[in-house]
Amino acid sequence: VQLQASGGGLVQAGGSLRLSCAASGSTDSINAIAWYRQAPGKQRELVAAIRRGNSTDYVDSVKGRFTISRDNAKNTVYLQMNSLKPEDTAVYYCNAAGVKYDYWGQGTLVTVSS
Repeated sequence: VQLQASGGGLVQAGGSLRLSCAASGSTDSINAIAWYRQAPGKQRELVAAIRRGNSTDYVDSVKGRFTISRDNAKNTVYLQMNSLKPEDTAVYYCNAAGVKYDYWGQGTLVTVSS
């Protein structure tokens, strides 16, 4: 499984961005796709996840602001991020949880200016 993340950039506080994670390869083996983020000097944290049955989870700090969704026809998972805050600044990574292995895409940098 290969994951290609995109959509990061620089945005002012209160703005929006949409991240995309395009999966290719043995995508039938994927049970869930998640977005993680890692801010400078901090540990990587789970931001949002969507499972095969379309159930979702969010870290408390993004609930009501971020929405994770999927387009099965495009094998792509999106993270719509609204009302962005400076503390959302981080490198965002997509992760695919497979039957045996986890897969990671390259990070995409999100910078929110105050």
